[in-house]
Amino acid sequence: MHTIQIYPSLLAADFANLSQEIGTVEKAGADGIHFDVMDGHFVPNISFGAVVLHSIRKITTLPFWVHLMITEPQKFISDFKQAGADGIFVHPEIDYDIRMLVQEMTRLGVQPGMAVNPETKIEDIKEFLPYFQDFLIMTVNPGFGGQKMMADVLPKVKQIKGAREEPVRVHVDGGVNHDTVSEVAKAGTDILVAGSSIFRQKDKAGALKRLRQMANEALEKNE
Repeated sequence: MHTIQIYPSLLAADFANLSQEIGTVEKAGADGIHFDVMDGHFVPNISFGAVVLHSIRKITTLPFWVHLMITEPQKFISDFKQAGADGIFVHPEIDYDIRMLVQEMTRLGVQPGMAVNPETKIEDIKEFLPYFQDFLIMTVNPGFGGQKMMADVLPKVKQIKGAREEPVRVHVDGGVNHDTVSEVAKAGTDILVAGSSIFRQKDKAGALKRLRQMANEALEKNE
């Protein structure tokens, strides 16, 4: 049976208690941690850099996927790899050769991923699809947390999978919560990225477990 993983998004966590926050979701069964890195140029906001990953890497063995919402990711791939990133998402809109960027990530031993914005059409990035096994479908506009999900973006999950002969993993990020998780699961998602619906809940462990339960129930009904 198809199973769904959950990567809590650190952007919604309490940065004054990161060790406790990470420990809570890890014990609750989180499959990895998602990092939203913003530079104030590619997107309006600024978040954090590789130093945060480096600090957290000391307290958990969970996989780290980093979403680089930055103008020049090529300058920072090595830093994030050294800080503990297992995979890195980049955007096709950057002013840099995507193939060269993938080659650099592969050389460094980090898994390349492509982030797809809500307005980006799959046919417009078909030339890049063969270079990636992981895709991050954004169901909100990147750069802000706590937004409402754009459900009309979800068909891209199957579009991505249908465009590749080889198996791929599709992450969905944006507005994933207890009201939307069933629809996201039925869309064929492999990894749920959830921020506010986990880290900003009083019972974080319970919120994560409930998301997983609802996702699995949706899959069972869909089969």
